[in-house]
Parts: sequence; structure tokens; C-alpha cells
Amino acid sequence: MSGWNFAEVWESVADTLPDAPALMHGDRLVTWGEMDARADGVAKWLIDLGVREQDKVAQYLYNCTEYMESVFAAFKAGLAPVNTNYRYHDDELLYLWDNADAVAVVFGASFTDRVAKLRDQLPKVKGWLWVDDGSGPSCPEWATSYDEVAATRPGRQSGPWGRDGDHLLMLYTGGTTGMPKGVMWRQDDLLMMMSQQFPQPFGEEPDYEAFRAARVAPGPVSMPACPLMHGTGCFVALIAMSQGGSVVTLTGRSFDAVELLDAIQWRKVNLIAIVGDAFAKPILRALDADPGHWDLSSLLAIMSSGVMWSEETKRGLLGHHEAMVLMDVFSSSEALGMGTSVSGGGLAAETATFQLGPNAAVITEDGRIVEPGSGEIGLVGVAGRGPVGYYKDEEKSARTFRVIGGQRYSIPGDFATVEADGSIRLLGRGSVCINTGGEKVFPEEVEEAVKTFPGVRDAVVVGVPDDVWGEAITALVEADSAAEVDDAALVAYVKERLAPYKAPKTVLFVDTVGRAPNGKVDYKACRELAVARLA
Repeated sequence: MSGWNFAEVWESVADTLPDAPALMHGDRLVTWGEMDARADGVAKWLIDLGVREQDKVAQYLYNCTEYMESVFAAFKAGLAPVNTNYRYHDDELLYLWDNADAVAVVFGASFTDRVAKLRDQLPKVKGWLWVDDGSGPSCPEWATSYDEVAATRPGRQSGPWGRDGDHLLMLYTGGTTGMPKGVMWRQDDLLMMMSQQFPQPFGEEPDYEAFRAARVAPGPVSMPACPLMHGTGCFVALIAMSQGGSVVTLTGRSFDAVELLDAIQWRKVNLIAIVGDAFAKPILRALDADPGHWDLSSLLAIMSSGVMWSEETKRGLLGHHEAMVLMDVFSSSEALGMGTSVSGGGLAAETATFQLGPNAAVITEDGRIVEPGSGEIGLVGVAGRGPVGYYKDEEKSARTFRVIGGQRYSIPGDFATVEADGSIRLLGRGSVCINTGGEKVFPEEVEEAVKTFPGVRDAVVVGVPDDVWGEAITALVEADSAAEVDDAALVAYVKERLAPYKAPKTVLFVDTVGRAPNGKVDYKACRELAVARLA
């Protein structure tokens, strides 16, 4: 075997810390020893299906202990786990599982009726593993009960092909446009990248004896507040478990800040992962409404990834727990380590300003490195260890993974400028860029200005077809229920902070901007709503 492998790492933890907590979901606590044994039962079931090396296993689950347990089982068997967005409709699910060549699907009871409708259209799937999630339906005759399989305790399992650092984790990401695409991460590359955050980073050559010898106590307690099926949730869980730590997940099907704060106090959580203000603002409102109610002394850090996190909200959170660190991590499913922004000691970093990662650069579309202070706009890319590419999509792989100056960069599509001090100001994704009056405007930049206006809870900015401007900047604003937001005052406020041409031409108030559980928005749907409202 060459390279680091998740199954080998996690089995090493289970051997040295069998009684330590691994997974916690509500009242349920699964130790490392229990998780290891249960994952062996699932791995055997997968192998007995007649799978081949690196066949794909899809997880179609809400957050639960079975999620990471079944990922462990896939790793043990030398198979590749595939995340599934539980908000997808029938056509999207069929596309994903067919595109991924899934041979097995682990699904929650809540999705039984939908899976029953689709399974005859998925001839590649050899087995369906049903997880009791308390929703009511019993295991159908065409599926197998997860708990029955997990309880078999067959002993350590491995496929006849063994394990390897070349084995993959498949992370499907929808982005802001287009059908989902599968990002292929070699396990060795992913573990090496993640271990840079460990007290003892992994060496280039695997040394499991040294790793086991260092497991003298349980690792950090981490809680992804977002779904495990989202890249942020998945990566945070992988990082915690690969240090011998534990993962706490929330039981609610929608985000509840009070449940999160209760869990931090109960489980003595050290790190939570959120997705920008969509999570941070409700947490701050709960703390402001009941200051001092929760013991946050165990909380060392809050990490956010995927969506911008405003300076004002960071400052408010630090006011309730000054000892913690707030980390705004600029990464994507395709590119880890593009940049970071750290707040602490009562000081909050400016919104959308990051320090470039050690292997990152801002690159012009014609392949030049942007000079600090030049004002030139470029795409952020990161070199070094990265994904192999997109599964079965050579064209997208060639566009995203490019060789520049002899180095292979992952360039997922985020535009930025480089300040004179070397920091970067993130502008947003080019796929949703608005062209208004010949000027390019990135929605995220305008959204962050809008969201700092008093009474605004959330906002999305889109371009609507316009005879004069080409596209007119339009803001969909979700306001606090008790607030009265004056749209003219809001537009004037934005003009004070950004170039006037970036300010919304129209403000539309909505009950909700419709963020998904991962904190992201459907810009296409928001644009269609704005067009319909203005017709």
C-alpha cells in the first residue's frame, strides 16, 4: 500500500482509543470501538454484493451517526463514498447516482418513497441499505436494514484488493450553475492537506505505528452545524476523526441556533463549522437574547467556509466569548487552502479580506500572476496537492485544473484583487457575475454591503434584464420581522460603501432568500423570482 488511507488511520484510532467517543447525535453516543465494529459489518455487506475496487457508494442521509460510519465502511472495503444532496429532486438524484456509477446507496427511512420510485431506473445499483431515522416507514422488502448488517460484527474487513492512498473520496458539488460534478480526491492527498492543521502533521511516508503511539488521549470535539453531505461538513468531520477526535451533529432538520448552543455546552465542543452569516447571525441573535445562558468555555474556534462572513457579526460573537478564534476559511470542494481570515482578541477581521494560503496565487485569465496593489482582477488558484479532477468530465477538469508556470493549479472560479500588503479582497464567482452598463459586478460584494444595513437579515443580489443597463442590479432582501427597512435609504447606504454603479437599482422584499442547509443560494431561482416580480 502506498500513501495515507482513511481506513488505516481510523482503525488505528479505534485500536488505541476504543472507548473514546467518535460520533454523537442527540442522545446517541457511538465510541470508536463500536463504530469500527459496526462499519466492519457494513463493509462486509458491501463486499458481498460483488463490488469491484473503487466502486461508488452513495450516502443519501440527513446528519446521523450512520453517515460517517458508512463512509468508514466504504473506506474499509476499498470503495469510494459519494455524498448526495438530500434536497435534490428525482431527476437530479438519477443524474448523480448514474453519473457516479453508484453500486450501493445508503439511504434514510425518510427517503424510502422517493427511492422506491427511482430504483428501477438505476440498474447499476446492486444494493440498497435502509437506515432507520425515526421517521416511521419500516424497511422495504427490496432493501436491507443497516442496523441488522452493522450488528453482525464479522471482524476487520478489507476488499481483496486491499487499501491504498490512491483510493478516492468523491465529493459532488453543484456550485452555482450546472449539474453536479464529482470532485475526485485521492485519500493520501486529502489526508496530507488536512494534517497541516494537526499538532503533528503527517509525514510523506505513512507511519501508522508512530500515529498510534501518539494517540494518548482523544482528539478535538468538532461540530459541523451544516449537513455532512456538504463539503464543509464532510471535511470538518474527516479532520476531527483523523486526529482521533469526535463529531457532534445536530438532530434538527433545519438549523436551530439554540440547539447548537445547547450542544456546545453539553458535549464540550471545541470547534464548530458554519457557513457564513446564514448560521452566524441566528447564533448571535440567540446569544444577544439570553446573554450568559450558555457555558461556551470549551469552544476554542468557529470556522466558516463557503459564504462570506461579515465583520459586524464576528464582532458581536467575540463580544460573547472573547477567548475564541473566528476563522474564515476560503476554500472549495476543488481547492483547499486558498486563503484564511482570522479574528480574535476582541478584534474582527474585515469582511471578504483574506491572507493567501502558502500555495495560492491570484491569476489573470491569460495566465499571469497578479501583482499586489495593481488593482487587477484575477482568479484565485492553489497549487500543490489537489483533486485528480472531475469524474468523467475531462472538459471541466481541463478548465479548472491548469498548469501555469510549470505548476498545476486548481482554479475553481473565484475572482479577487491583491492589496499592496499581499492580502486579497474576494469579489465572488464569475458564474454569477452581473454585467451592468459595461461594468462587471460580483453579487457577493454587494450582498455583504446590503446585509450590514440595520434590519436586514439576509440578502441576495442578481442581475435582471434591462433595456438601458443590460442587466439591472436587483437585491432580494429578507428583513427582520419587526424592522422597517427603507429601500431608498438602503440604496444610499450601499452607495456610501461601494462604487455607485454597484448599488441596487431595485430592492425587492421577500420572506426568505431560500438558502439551502449548506448556507448557499440558488441564484438562478432568485433571478427568476426577481424577473417575475418586476414583470
